[in-house]
Amino acid sequence: MRRAWATLLLALLLGGLVFGFAGTTETDNDPTSSLPSSAESTRVAELQKQLPSGRTNPALIVVAKGGQPLTDADLVTVKDLGQPILSDDRKAALVTVVLPATGDADATIEAVKDLRAKVSTDLPPGVTAQVTGGAGFSADLSNSFSGANTKLLIVTVVVVTILLLVTYRSPILWVVPLFVVGFADQLAAKVIALLSQHTDLAVNGSTTGIVTVLVFGAGTDYALLLISRYREELHRYESRFEAMAKALRGAGPAIAASAGTVILALLTLILASLKSNVALGVTAAAGVAIAAVFALLVLPAALVICGRGLFWPFIPRVGQAGPEDGKGLWAKVGRGVVRRPVAVTLVSAIVLGLLSLGGLGTKVGLSQAEQFRVEAESVQGLETLSRYFPAGAAGPAVILTEPAKAGQVLATVSGTEGVAQARVAEQTASQVSISAVLQAAPDTAEAFQTIRDLRANLDGEALVGGTVATALDTRDAARRDLAVIVPVILAVVFLVLVALLRAIVAPVLLMVTVVVSFVASLGAGSWLFRNVFDYPALDNSVPLFSFLFLVALGVDYNIFLVTRAKEEAATRGTKDGMVHALAMTGAVITSAGILLAAVFAVLGVLPVVTLTQIGVIVGIGVLLDTLLVRTVLVPALATLTGDRFWWPGRPQGVAPPADGDADKARSRPDWDEVNRAKIAEQAGDTNR
Repeated sequence: MRRAWATLLLALLLGGLVFGFAGTTETDNDPTSSLPSSAESTRVAELQKQLPSGRTNPALIVVAKGGQPLTDADLVTVKDLGQPILSDDRKAALVTVVLPATGDADATIEAVKDLRAKVSTDLPPGVTAQVTGGAGFSADLSNSFSGANTKLLIVTVVVVTILLLVTYRSPILWVVPLFVVGFADQLAAKVIALLSQHTDLAVNGSTTGIVTVLVFGAGTDYALLLISRYREELHRYESRFEAMAKALRGAGPAIAASAGTVILALLTLILASLKSNVALGVTAAAGVAIAAVFALLVLPAALVICGRGLFWPFIPRVGQAGPEDGKGLWAKVGRGVVRRPVAVTLVSAIVLGLLSLGGLGTKVGLSQAEQFRVEAESVQGLETLSRYFPAGAAGPAVILTEPAKAGQVLATVSGTEGVAQARVAEQTASQVSISAVLQAAPDTAEAFQTIRDLRANLDGEALVGGTVATALDTRDAARRDLAVIVPVILAVVFLVLVALLRAIVAPVLLMVTVVVSFVASLGAGSWLFRNVFDYPALDNSVPLFSFLFLVALGVDYNIFLVTRAKEEAATRGTKDGMVHALAMTGAVITSAGILLAAVFAVLGVLPVVTLTQIGVIVGIGVLLDTLLVRTVLVPALATLTGDRFWWPGRPQGVAPPADGDADKARSRPDWDEVNRAKIAEQAGDTNR
């Protein structure tokens, strides 16, 4: 008991020290700061700092009067901010306000907020003034996260609380895992704050939200697994300390292996070229590590201090029948699967295949205007601007060259298809800046093609940057990261499974199920986005993050089930061992999966399409893993392969006779009598 109290006090003390010294998270929302230094748009951003105006992020004020021509009186309010440029029909005016480019989201939000307040004051009747452009979009996107993490945390806590109440059917038990996981989440947030202050990690507004979801999801899963095994052992041991020790020996390795797999998978993002991906990998890995430590050290101490009464009104007593009596739902499911493994495998493959078809024709890449799930003034302003000016005026390309080449470069830029107009914007003794307005709206396929054409036509005579070029370079880097990191994730997870199970066949089959489950969830999510949510495409980061989270977290359930199956197979054989493992873990895997899917779905409370897409795809994938792949398909595959499932090893135990088939050997009375005592000893006399 003293050791348990000491563990809790030490956790509170260390946590308090981190809370006291961490401060707040420093975010960097400058898109070019996430790109590698070799990217052309990054090089342009660095060179712009040498210009007299420095590197800028202009805000565009679009003035209109509902399709009516503007008078001089209509423009009085905005004339103090800059010289209006009128459209040919005088139905709109455009004013450029130069703001410094900065990764400080709060500074951009405040500058745009002040600008909007100024232009909306004393406007003539019927006249609108909307702030858009690079600064407007940056402010609106950053502002989407203002207070969002608090909202996300509150909704997550509510969802987890409800699901824990339903799972445990106890009015008090849910408090302990929720408090432990919540404390781990807040500690992880402070660790992120320290990393943002003392490293060059490009932490952005979405990082802390994603880490919160991961910590709550993974931490609660680990808690469910441990508490389930603890309750099982309380049916066998009078001492709760002995029951917890047995539970930790049984579930602890699975939790540690699961957390280690997730952490290693997340750390593969260190190989990413996008620094925001690197930052997410490091911070999320730190968060999951903290969640695992709290699940393995702090949660057991809290549970044993509270005693058996914590499970009221369903207090486990020694001798009571638990899920090991073989009469539960998942025991019946397991027996049904092993009776018809071929049919189960075929039906599962058909279901997953049909869901995968939803991914056909899926596009990747959202424009600026498609990033928001709610109305944003920058989007409305872009729509107004596009009616009267070239849509690309919201994000002109920036071309930098030497003064001696300026004339030739300007002529090449002006003659490139897709460029509406080009002019020399700024000049020094060493470089010339040319501003090129594109005909297409920012971040569209047409705009990206114009940037590619500009770079090809200039052939190294100048550098092409600006917001559209930055978006193009970001998309290309995201695709490169997907191609590089996905194989590494698969290799890492496969090696962990091989080391854990000391087998080859089982890890290969498990990896196949993980990949198929991801493809099916991506297809189902893509179909929903096109036909229900009306999203034109997936965001650039969605495929990689969805794959990472689904593979890493999906392997959790593989580890929970298969490690228990291997433990049971040592005395029961592969088929019966898998049935027993499913009976013992099916309920907790189902509860954990539903909870994790619900937690990821909470990302939908944020008004950003990217996070909504990640939440939906991961949520679908986790449910598929929980209800179909892990609890139905994997047992069927294990049944079909038999003892070869563990090849080249075999579960440790008393081996059946070498002569003849293993399954037939197990049915022989002599083998059964020899092993009966061994079964009772290792299973803890499960028949009582």
